[in-house]
Amino acid sequence: MFWLPVVGLVVGVALGLVTNITVPVALSSYLSIAILAALDTVLGGIRASLEKSFDGAVFLTGFFTNTLVAALLAYIGNQLGVDLYLAAVVAFGVRLFNNIASIRRGVFLLLRQRKLNRENVAGRAQL
Repeated sequence: MFWLPVVGLVVGVALGLVTNITVPVALSSYLSIAILAALDTVLGGIRASLEKSFDGAVFLTGFFTNTLVAALLAYIGNQLGVDLYLAAVVAFGVRLFNNIASIRRGVFLLLRQRKLNRENVAGRAQL
């Protein structure tokens, strides 16, 4: 299931490049939160896949829940005249960097394990 988050990211980026949609300035905070929620979900899905704990239902519900809560924070903040969307931006930013760090470690460990396996196979072949 590693391919689902990657396919979603590629399709989203392709649609964004192909279509010519302009976002009004008043909605830019909502768009920034939606993009961060999407990236957080995709990177979380990749991390979960590397950890062999990926669940498609958790992936999809996480995306919509994160986006909804963040948009709600931004809306309430706009109504109160306070930039509450920054709380979501900070939270998603921290999660993004944590997911990236976990992915980097997971890929590094995976590559190291493959190298050790190849060395073991080559060592047995010499015997």
